[in-house]
Amino acid sequence: MRDQTLAPTEPRASYYNIDPKALQTRAADLPGMRGVRIADLFPDSPRAITTESPDAIREKVKADTLAQLANVDLSKIQPGDSVNVLASHHGFSIFGGEAYAEMIRTVRDEVQHRCKTQNIRLCVGVGMRFREAEEYIKKFELDQYFKGKANSICPVDEGVPITTEIGTLYGIRRAYSAKWVIHTHNNDVRELHYHRQIGRLFKPFAMSYATIETRSSYHQSMGPRASNMLARMIFESSYVQSKFVCSVILQVAPTGTIGVSARNDLREQDVEFAKLNLGWYGKIITLLSKVKEAVLVIDYPGPFPYTTAGGILFGNFLNATVDEFDLDVSFTPFNRYMDMLYPGQTPLYNGDLVPPPNPAIKALVINYCSKGYPGTFFAQQLPTLVVGAQAELIANDEQNTTFMNYALKVDDLERGVNFATRFAKTPNVMIFDGAVGGINVSEPLAEELHRMAPAVSEEVDNVLMPRWLKQRGISIL
Repeated sequence: MRDQTLAPTEPRASYYNIDPKALQTRAADLPGMRGVRIADLFPDSPRAITTESPDAIREKVKADTLAQLANVDLSKIQPGDSVNVLASHHGFSIFGGEAYAEMIRTVRDEVQHRCKTQNIRLCVGVGMRFREAEEYIKKFELDQYFKGKANSICPVDEGVPITTEIGTLYGIRRAYSAKWVIHTHNNDVRELHYHRQIGRLFKPFAMSYATIETRSSYHQSMGPRASNMLARMIFESSYVQSKFVCSVILQVAPTGTIGVSARNDLREQDVEFAKLNLGWYGKIITLLSKVKEAVLVIDYPGPFPYTTAGGILFGNFLNATVDEFDLDVSFTPFNRYMDMLYPGQTPLYNGDLVPPPNPAIKALVINYCSKGYPGTFFAQQLPTLVVGAQAELIANDEQNTTFMNYALKVDDLERGVNFATRFAKTPNVMIFDGAVGGINVSEPLAEELHRMAPAVSEEVDNVLMPRWLKQRGISIL
């Protein structure tokens, strides 16, 4: 166990966040906090790229990308052909974003080199925060790298009808405006409460590259376990297949960035990553589901449910009352589909259908996060304190106009956390601050995680993994 905390994600200058200068204290700097590394909890965890500088990480990612692309057939692309490199804004938020940005740069360079074309464009999809992709394009200087051909694509942009086996769905016209498309993504478990590790790598085809009508069908019509069918149907359409060249995936795990995978066959690649993700993320999610009580601190430049700890989301911990990987579980406590059942603090339906949010969360302290995500649900369900300027940001957020009616503003993070642990009667604190390779927690919780980890590892290896794989029709070997 370390005797100091892990470095949290750096604050970022963004329309969706408070000024970094207004961020007075990081939760990792509070007294009594310790960093717990995933590799120490689970020694069989995948080894992450370990280097001392961002430049070294970029060089390793570039080398991995080139090695993977060497085995990919790019012969469809002829000299002078137009190519759209499709990306998702979320990739730039993973472990600082440098690895994802470098992978994308390398894809562009290799296509230009091997296919003798310079007509290569970058299209970065977003969700509800329409300026976010533009901010990342600027931060990583991708517009210059793509010779002025890097653009944000939004769900309210003009659509293109795509005929699928279940009817007409709509992609974003600009995403498919080139003769060929290359899918650049990542395997981060992210919205496990929706995709449930079924067709995870297909998801952007119904999200980042799709219009609001299709996205809404994903979120509000299909629900958990079924939503990713839309993405798969769009990908399998003759329209998309006539343009698709290959997929290039940034490999990540709770321990950090692992490498890059590139394939012409996304179906095969998705099965490979399903098996990897069940193993890589299954243990840490199962371990955190064993935590009986904790005060959670959000301290990360992302929306409420997408703040991270140990490579997983706050949203994953909120759903820890159920096994999100178990396909026999119909619904998780939180997702946009379930949000519709909460016009107030209690659901329209009470019963087994709607499991409650994780009762281990005794209080929520929000020190730093992004606006632009409808999150009043969290303040309604959890005792919530919001620190300083962050409270003003949320109060003026168009998507959270009543959030602060259910939350309490505090001026100082340390006092807020101390108050929360006293009224919650627990010394356990867990920080969602994006620390790479581990989790920042209070000393008592660090000891508890280390104590429980060996039994959890055995349970996942011998009981849960065989079940999860069988449910997905994947061989154990």
